[in-house]
Amino acid sequence: MSMKKFRAVLIATFSPWKDGKRLPTNGMVEPFVDYFSKISKEFVLIDEPHPGSDILMLRIEIYKNGKQTEIIKNSFWPSFLKPILWLTNVHKTQISFKLRDFLSVLDYVIKSKRTFDLYIGFESINALAGVVLKKMGKIDKVVYYVSDFSPKRYKNEWFNAFYLLLDRMAATYADATWNVSMAMPEARKKLGYDMKKLSPQLFAPNAFFKEEIRYLPFNKTKPYSIIYAGTLGLENGPDLAIESMPGILAKFPMATLTIAGGGRKEDEVYLKKVIRKLKLEKNINFVGFVPTNKELYGLVRKHWLSVAPYKAIPNSVRWYADAVKIRMSLACGLPVVTTQVPPNGKLVQDAGAGVVTKDNSKDLSKAVINIFSNKKLYLKMRNAAISAAKKNTWENSYSNALKQMGLL
Repeated sequence: MSMKKFRAVLIATFSPWKDGKRLPTNGMVEPFVDYFSKISKEFVLIDEPHPGSDILMLRIEIYKNGKQTEIIKNSFWPSFLKPILWLTNVHKTQISFKLRDFLSVLDYVIKSKRTFDLYIGFESINALAGVVLKKMGKIDKVVYYVSDFSPKRYKNEWFNAFYLLLDRMAATYADATWNVSMAMPEARKKLGYDMKKLSPQLFAPNAFFKEEIRYLPFNKTKPYSIIYAGTLGLENGPDLAIESMPGILAKFPMATLTIAGGGRKEDEVYLKKVIRKLKLEKNINFVGFVPTNKELYGLVRKHWLSVAPYKAIPNSVRWYADAVKIRMSLACGLPVVTTQVPPNGKLVQDAGAGVVTKDNSKDLSKAVINIFSNKKLYLKMRNAAISAAKKNTWENSYSNALKQMGLL
């Protein structure tokens, strides 16, 4: 990578932790470290354990010239708030954790006596901590990085109004807003945000490392195999994938469905119940949670087709987010059948690498059958998927956003 280096970059993000290990479903930790540690003389990453993790202390990683030199696992505010954090350590948005994150970012920067050329705050609360530090002269440029957004993210009206207030403030006072989907600024516009007052709304899509973007030769994949790879929340439609199988099997008896992903225990129990009810035990391989991206991508590559059957639930964040499972499928060389919900579904269909269908098992089944029935069409879609994935790297995503800010 040949580009100018920043003197110092700071990023505050989050990740879930279990059994002392950072899980791959995180706030872009690995891409941040890989990219920004290389383009800055000093890079600091503040990793805030997500509610529901088995640790509460922040992990502050310091890199110099691309190499990790120090890890700080203790700071004042997590220790001070520890009793409250333990009581509220459940996997959902917790005000106590947001307070921990905001105060801890301020505490670290002020005590370190450093200044930073660039600060990226993942989620609004971290971005606003950067805005405060910029006012104090500690930071030059602040980025508000948004991975999830919905006009009605929370059922509680006052809490949702507070969430939107934080989003509006962060999007206004940061130097730029990086959105993983351009449906996000469109949603802000519909909400009545004054778009002229907002910081530049830039596109920084989810992506992959170059070595992750690869595929198996067609003759090494399993014929008529389908995979659902993602969390098992029913809003994501794993039950639709299961319910589509009887129709698919009527046309292609050798078809199989692999379900890979974790989630709530009750969702897993329900999905297995549906499998038994439809007598699909021999046709569906329920592998559960896959611990590493390397293992997951290796599993996905073995299949012919990927399904991402998101349900059309009003105000779901899926209408505005960048569906990673769709991008992952393309990176592994698989065409995708998805629904009208994810914004990047239409992009995939326009590229000829997938199909958008309605969010019901009958239409999902029909779409899969149409693809499997036309080998020429399938191979054309597979080649389009491979082509579409080639430039979808983290380096391109971050570099393009920084260039639009005039920083590269």
